Amino acid sequence: MNALNIEAIYEDGTLKLPQALPLQEGQKVTITIHPAGSAVRRLTGLIQWKGSQEDLDYLLGPDNHPWAKDE
Repeated sequence: MNALNIEAIYEDGTLKLPQALPLQEGQKVTITIHPAGSAVRRLTGLIQWKGSQEDLDYLLGPDNHPWAKDE
């Protein structure tokens, strides 16, 4: 099976998945946690932006700013 990328929400010590996973009961898996951050944080250093900060803010949208609530 190929790797799965699933978003989950951490609540009360448990990861809550949006749907069941295509795994067999008792199957062992390895989990790597990458906290979801803003697009700015995820893309920092990956692209060379030559436009203005104002244009980048517009393109990313209000939910992807570094000061967004998911920080």
